Amino acid sequence: MELVVNGMRCGHCEAPVQRAVKRVAPQAKVVIARADGRVSITMDTDPTVVEDAIRQEGYQVSSAE
Repeated sequence: MELVVNGMRCGHCEAPVQRAVKRVAPQAKVVIARADGRVSITMDTDPTVVEDAIRQEGYQVSSAE
């Protein structure tokens, strides 16, 4: 799953995104490319649950094309 997460500007911003994903998908592998605003996630969890968890942290999320 590849997401675009708007608002990640620093390493401090990556932490809540990572925590949000791990909260709903503890076994997920998360790779964050902050400069591109992209988050790659390998998991077996419903994508909408992960997107909602990131939104609850205050970020705008959309699927990468």
